[in-house]
Amino acid sequence: MSRQDIAPGASAAIGAALYGLATRAARRLPRDMSLTSAATLATLDRTGPRRITDLAAVEGVTQPAMTTLVRVMEESGLVERRGDASDKRVTLVCLTEAGASYVRRRRQAGVHAFERLIGELTGDEVEALVAALPALKHLAELESRDREGPEQ
Repeated sequence: MSRQDIAPGASAAIGAALYGLATRAARRLPRDMSLTSAATLATLDRTGPRRITDLAAVEGVTQPAMTTLVRVMEESGLVERRGDASDKRVTLVCLTEAGASYVRRRRQAGVHAFERLIGELTGDEVEALVAALPALKHLAELESRDREGPEQ
């Protein structure tokens, strides 16, 4: 099927469905920390150590807000600050093992929630989702690239 074969408005309908699913999924996650804190930990898990200024830009907050957030997460043992070997003036924020473990548990809880819902679908609906997996993975890659910019 070419892009010309797609019905007008299909992209908007797909976007609305995915957005609705994502927002409902986010609301179901544990409320043990802010979404910005959880997103920051996930960013560090995906991309590795980052400068506070980079994290602030990626997460869409001010540098002072990110500095405060990092301090709180540091006090909780989820992140630590380390010097950058290539530039001694730079401090990088890094996940600790506790932070990485938190990200894994949170991600797994989300996967299990969707597994339960998928278990309620018909066989044809599950097959349609399986067929859509390559496109969904590509969408995630595109979104991540657009959101985070070049990896450090």
